[in-house]
Amino acid sequence: MEFTVPQFVEREPKLIGPFTFKQFIFVAIAGAACFFLYFFIGKKNMPLFILIAILLFGGSLALAFIRIKGYTLPILIKNFFAFTIMPKIFLWHRKLIPPKVSKIKKFEKAEVEETPLKIIEESSLQKLSTQVETKKLK
Repeated sequence: MEFTVPQFVEREPKLIGPFTFKQFIFVAIAGAACFFLYFFIGKKNMPLFILIAILLFGGSLALAFIRIKGYTLPILIKNFFAFTIMPKIFLWHRKLIPPKVSKIKKFEKAEVEETPLKIIEESSLQKLSTQVETKKLK
């Protein structure tokens, strides 16, 4: 029997009650919109306000809580529009860039003063090592 092992389990922290920050923002924006709509539409036409409020809260709750295969609804909507807008076939087009033309400068050889080589005498350690190596053992 095969069991799927969950990998890369990431959870957003719950900041405001049982809501994550993104979920709270979606619900709060819908609440603020309904608050302002009440004063513009609700006092004149209450059934229209109730219909708009139900649609607004339903949409915000869907954006906040619906997950499909681990992806939130805003990510799925973004991916949908990215897929529909982007081209389906990728053709590689070589960019034609004009070659850079520059003059070749002739370099003149700089005259280097030759200093005579110094002959370093053998160090005392090296002298000792050669003496030990060449000394015949009895």
